[in-house]
Amino acid sequence: MGDVLAGFNAAWEFESDSVLIRFERGIRTPKLFQALGERRIPLEAIAAVTLTQGKRGTVVLHAVPRPGADPLMEAAAGQLKEACDPYRLVLPAERETLAEYYADELRAQLTEDESPAERYLVAPPQAPLQFKAYDAKASFDGKSVSFRWFWTGASSAKWKAGDQSFPVAGLSGVEWRSPEVFEGHLRLLRRDADGASRPQADQDPASVVFGLGYGPVHESLPFAAAVLSAVRSAGSAGAVAAASPRRDPADIADRIRHLGELHEAGLVTDEEFSVKKAELLAEL
Repeated sequence: MGDVLAGFNAAWEFESDSVLIRFERGIRTPKLFQALGERRIPLEAIAAVTLTQGKRGTVVLHAVPRPGADPLMEAAAGQLKEACDPYRLVLPAERETLAEYYADELRAQLTEDESPAERYLVAPPQAPLQFKAYDAKASFDGKSVSFRWFWTGASSAKWKAGDQSFPVAGLSGVEWRSPEVFEGHLRLLRRDADGASRPQADQDPASVVFGLGYGPVHESLPFAAAVLSAVRSAGSAGAVAAASPRRDPADIADRIRHLGELHEAGLVTDEEFSVKKAELLAEL
């Protein structure tokens, strides 16, 4: 089509085989968008297109990504807030007719294939990448991931293990838990490790933990996506962005007890306590 549709925080340029999304810079633009800059989304990476009413006099054009086509969305595993979804274009309501036209034009070019993609179709963020977690500095050069522990935050288990370096070939995937929730972390899934007996992230030398101001989404998520893409590119067909494994009841009880202590000490709000307790109980 070769046309451009501009909305809040981004503009979409429609091409014959892809959509080029250019994100704006500015204080009102989500930091994740600013970090991404621009992204080219091949049409084969889009499963469907929707146009819905948004908030406060807006409409939302949403390109639904095909499962497994985008390492960023696979690493995010549904944890991104709507405002930070790079596949949503928010426009003023008066542009609804124009948005509907582009939505129809885009749908006409899609195969509407919702089956998982066999390979990543959207380019990952480029290495080298790094960010500061609460307990370490994480670095990725395209071939290996390194964790350098901070003495102010790392657990004794991590200090005893020493600084870590993980070649991509030795990994099977990445687990990213948003820094915007309790117990946020980035964990590297090693081929030689038993997932069923995986320790807590703060005790696992293959993990870094987040905290207030540490490992923000716009730094840690592109990092996770780049590592995940490199793992798959290295021939790791089993690469996954995994959910946290189920824990045994005794461990759940210990975590809830510890959470209660943090709540009583005023370090966790009532809402955070309720949400996290429900999450822990759901893992039983």
